[in-house]
Amino acid sequence: MEKETVEKVHCLIVGSGPAGYTAAIYAARANMKPVLYQGIQPGGQLTITTEVENYPGYPEGVQGPEMMVNFEKQAVRMGADIRYGLATKVDFSGPVHKVWIDDEKLIEADAVIIATGASAKWLGLESEQRLNGYGVSACAVCDGFFFRGKEVAIVGAGDTACEEAIYLSKLASNVHMIVRKGEDGMKASKVMQDRVKATPNIKVYWNSETVEVTGGAKVEGVTIKNNVSGEQQTVPVSAFFVAIGHQPNSGIFKGWLDMDEADYLITTPGTSKTKVEGVFAAGDVQDKIYRQAVTAAGSGCMAALDAERYLSEKGLV
Repeated sequence: MEKETVEKVHCLIVGSGPAGYTAAIYAARANMKPVLYQGIQPGGQLTITTEVENYPGYPEGVQGPEMMVNFEKQAVRMGADIRYGLATKVDFSGPVHKVWIDDEKLIEADAVIIATGASAKWLGLESEQRLNGYGVSACAVCDGFFFRGKEVAIVGAGDTACEEAIYLSKLASNVHMIVRKGEDGMKASKVMQDRVKATPNIKVYWNSETVEVTGGAKVEGVTIKNNVSGEQQTVPVSAFFVAIGHQPNSGIFKGWLDMDEADYLITTPGTSKTKVEGVFAAGDVQDKIYRQAVTAAGSGCMAALDAERYLSEKGLV
């Protein structure tokens, strides 16, 4: 690699959701001169969310994209260097951490904060993407509130899907839960299955799949096919929640950092530290439990403070 494509920085932040931007705010205020690369989706998952009502400090609620613009502006005002670009390869073998951006530029960083987030898994339907944010959501905890007293549908068969169905049952009039396999093939733990079955306003459609989400400007229904009989029916609903899992954006760190069975980065409990000294992880790339903007922001703060201590101990800042 040619010399002029190498840049040396104190603190590199990879990713730009609430975790990345919060880390940038704290790192900049601590004079760590952070450089943040925004990744493939500047602003992260919140940029495909419409109304955010559960983030403290916004009594009237806020649009997800607007909120991320505010986070970015605050980071820039503090002195963070925010850039477009995607981290495509890393080398964490030495004391200086190497990260390649867009396969061409090499960044050598004393400390790296990974905030690459996670991406919701989707069914792959055209209508699902078209109505995303207009009744289609991958987060019941985020968006269920908007459909109080209405009929909603949820697709999924794991513990998270069951938890979200039960959560929705407390808000919605009825929850239509679509499960691809029969009762014996459901992934969720027995206790979660029993809770779903014991909830009177959850109707489970076994051996069923989603054919289409119907509606023009917003969700109006869902067409469900029974895989045994072949019969189809369209159920009127106001919202369609996809709970088939998330995929952490951790692929480029394979072989360098410890991950769990679902590829979430493993951090030392109570910290943002990974197994590599000077490399920290924050937000949804290491959190498969909470996955909220406020928890991501909190872990971004932790990562910046951990990185500051690390750089200080090394005499680098």
